[in-house]
Amino acid sequence: MAEVAEVMAELAALEDPKARAVNERHGDDHGVNLGKLRAVAKRLKTQQELAGDLWATGDTAARLLALLICRPKAFTRDQLDVMLREARVPKVHDWLVSYVVKKHPDAEALRLTWFADADPVVASAGWALTTERVAKSPAGLDLPGLLDVIEARMRDAPQRLQWAMNHCLAQIGIEHAGHRARAIDIGERLEVLKDYPTPPNCTSPFAPVWITEMVRRQQAP
Repeated sequence: MAEVAEVMAELAALEDPKARAVNERHGDDHGVNLGKLRAVAKRLKTQQELAGDLWATGDTAARLLALLICRPKAFTRDQLDVMLREARVPKVHDWLVSYVVKKHPDAEALRLTWFADADPVVASAGWALTTERVAKSPAGLDLPGLLDVIEARMRDAPQRLQWAMNHCLAQIGIEHAGHRARAIDIGERLEVLKDYPTPPNCTSPFAPVWITEMVRRQQAP
C-alpha cells in the first residue's frame, strides 16, 4: 500500500498555480489538474485504508483522490454523514455525493436526513440526491410538494442550496411532462440564475431555458 506521505508528495509535485487560480474562482482550494489526479487514482486502484488516511489529512486534493480510490460501500452511514458535514469545498462535496453516497445502500436514508438539515450546504446534498431520484426512481416522491418548497424557498436560499434546488426544478420539468408547465412558470417568476453567464454552445442553468432545451433534444428525431 502506498504511504500517505508519498502520495501527498506526489500531489504537491502536481500543484499548478494556474490551475489553483482557476479552481479558487469556484471555491476549490487546490491546484492539481483533475485529469492528472484521476491518473494517480487509476494507478493506485482501490485502497480503502489509504483513502481514509488521505481524507483525514483535510487537504482538498488528497480528499478528491480519496474519493476516487475508496470503496463506497465500506463506509457506514454515520461515517458518510460526518464526511459530508466536513466537506465544505464544492468539488469535494460534489464528488462525495456523486461518487460515494449515490452508490451506498443507505443513500435514501441519508437523502432524507440531509434534505431537512438546517445547514444549507448539507441540505444541498439532500437536494442533489432528490434530483437523482426525480430522474431515475421517482416512485414515492411528492413532486408537487417539492415544487411547493422550491417555489417558496429557492429565491432566497443560500447559493449552494439555491443551485441544488434549481437543478431539481429543472429535472422535474425535463422528466415529468405533467409538471413541466408549472416548473417553467416557477422558474420564470423567480428568475433564479436568469442572468447566469453561459458560454457559447452551453445550456443556461436558468430553469425555463434548461427545461425547454433538454426536452427539445429528447424529442428531436
